[in-house]
Amino acid sequence: MSNPYLLLTPGPLSTSDTVKQTMLRDWCTWDDDYNLGVVQPIRRQLLALGHCDAAEYTSVLMQGSGSFAVESAIGTLLPKQGGKLLVLVNGAYGQRIAQIARYLNIPTLTLHAAEHEWISADALRRMLQQEPDISHVAMVHCETTSGILNPVEQYAPIVKQAGKTLIVDAMSSFAGIDMDLPALDIDCLISSANKCIQGVPGMGFVIVRTALLQQCQGNARSLSLDLYDQWQSMEQGNGKWRFTSPTHVVRAFQQALSELQQEGGVAARAQRYASNHQTLVRGMKQLGFDCVVEDEKQSPFITTFKYPGSAQFDFKTLYERLKQAGFVIYPGKVTDTPCFRIGHIGEVYPQDMENLLQAISAHRFWQ
Repeated sequence: MSNPYLLLTPGPLSTSDTVKQTMLRDWCTWDDDYNLGVVQPIRRQLLALGHCDAAEYTSVLMQGSGSFAVESAIGTLLPKQGGKLLVLVNGAYGQRIAQIARYLNIPTLTLHAAEHEWISADALRRMLQQEPDISHVAMVHCETTSGILNPVEQYAPIVKQAGKTLIVDAMSSFAGIDMDLPALDIDCLISSANKCIQGVPGMGFVIVRTALLQQCQGNARSLSLDLYDQWQSMEQGNGKWRFTSPTHVVRAFQQALSELQQEGGVAARAQRYASNHQTLVRGMKQLGFDCVVEDEKQSPFITTFKYPGSAQFDFKTLYERLKQAGFVIYPGKVTDTPCFRIGHIGEVYPQDMENLLQAISAHRFWQ
């Protein structure tokens, strides 16, 4: 199968032909071939990717985009009475978590940093001391607003020492970098099919401590996004979804998980993504582009570049010329800095980065 361009975005992203081909078959949502042969193995594989013991953690699949899965977790894990959420915000997706919580009438506080900076660990510690009624803390691991990788390993001990529940939106990082949930003491992790596992859009998933989810019956503010009921249906029905399952998406996800293992697992994929990133950044710097995020805070998933100083530079012109050359990139999302973003995850390789750099060099109309 040929594609008109590579998606160099944070997701959806370019997928393999074999992932796409799995969607040519139709599946019955009631049949054991699907529930026992596709859904249940996926749930077990997700636990393994997070280094989770099935006796301590469970995984739940949820229809919709990653934000649907985030809303299902926030709306189910926070009790209707007595809960308060603290959201760490240094980008658009932290802001979205806070917005979700406020839509659901959940008492919510936020702790902010600039979009290219980490939130202060000391500020987090002080906030938890000053607001003892905070029950849950939510954060984004990789904020694709800028490409910053937030240090969950610094924040988690502070959250847990304060006796709070830790929720991590790992939408753009899970399976692209090794994450040991028990070692990090993460209570709940949320991600999506169409990110580092390299599936297609239409499904998210939640990995959560079973003992925590068991306490959440009746918490949900939404019928469709009731994570507890979805979990109960999958547990009692051997993988059965409550409502119509996105069967083609789920089967493509199973194929993508298989291809992750064939590549050599998370370690091998992380190395490829890192090589993509290093190749891109080295070449872009040679072309005169500076990164928004400092090297030590940068993720290997998406990089944000400042506009060059020339008044002749126009992102839309660059975008259209690169699209004609076979590449789609992303506009910037950092509030105070004119910038654009280039993703380096998905079915892309260092040679693709080299080809992109050649295309950018060929279209340096601003010089």
